[in-house]
Amino acid sequence: MREFDWNDLRAFLAVARSGRLTLAAARTGQDHTTLSRRIGALEHALKAKLFDRSPSGYTLTEQGERLMPIAEEMERMALGARETVGGTAACVEGTVRIGSPEGFGSYFLAPRIAPLKATYPQLTVQLVAASGAFSLSKREADVVISVSRPPAGRINVSKLIDYDLGLYAAPSYLESAPALASAEDLQRHLFVSYIGDLLHFPELDMLQHVAPQGVTSVESSNLVAQLRATLAGAGLCVLPAFLAAEEKGLVRVLPEEVSLTRPLWLVVHQDLAELARVKAAVRFIRDAVEADRDVFKLT
Repeated sequence: MREFDWNDLRAFLAVARSGRLTLAAARTGQDHTTLSRRIGALEHALKAKLFDRSPSGYTLTEQGERLMPIAEEMERMALGARETVGGTAACVEGTVRIGSPEGFGSYFLAPRIAPLKATYPQLTVQLVAASGAFSLSKREADVVISVSRPPAGRINVSKLIDYDLGLYAAPSYLESAPALASAEDLQRHLFVSYIGDLLHFPELDMLQHVAPQGVTSVESSNLVAQLRATLAGAGLCVLPAFLAAEEKGLVRVLPEEVSLTRPLWLVVHQDLAELARVKAAVRFIRDAVEADRDVFKLT
């Protein structure tokens, strides 16, 4: 075999995880021609075709599938060497990407994240607050907060906290809507909720638990958009306590009858769990949640 280049293997991992050359280039900070050249050099060195190329992207061949776990193990060892031998185990630096549901990320984590950067000036924090799932195996995030416990794999999963949800509306909606004295009255009301076929986690289908026959007036894949529509008087909406508590223009409806609880999970890939920047982010998230546990409970 010709001389083996670790950078070619890193290019292989980036393309394998993203499935597209341009996306891998954006994530690695290299141009796509360089990545393509490195993939070609690796295939030449191994005398094996690693990808099937098509207009829709790059798909691993059988040889590529066999190389993937070996490449990931080499990546893990390289990261470990940098953290321990390189002396960065005690110096938190680099980039850490935190993937989070949009409500938790935007309303709880973002306002509290400045101290993490202040404590570690050499750390760049990327907060991705989105409604979809994050793939740790594809390195879409280093640390993930999830509303759904992921299936078993090479991941560390632990409960972060349980959070409560209640039913809320704007005063403007309640003033013009039918009377609302009990859960039986909900069938006569309008709701703001998720778009069913764009719902990534069944745990978020709150309307089915509160009012299965409820009629929606506004549907959105984004919880913050649902909140804004509710504040504008579009209907009733099931919202997390930590989010609703921040908005003075909401009224909790049927507090004795409508109350839900869901877990949040903290997930880290095993290969990254011992990296200083990842450990610092995990510790920060846990400390922030512990310091403000009360905001996750309905009052």
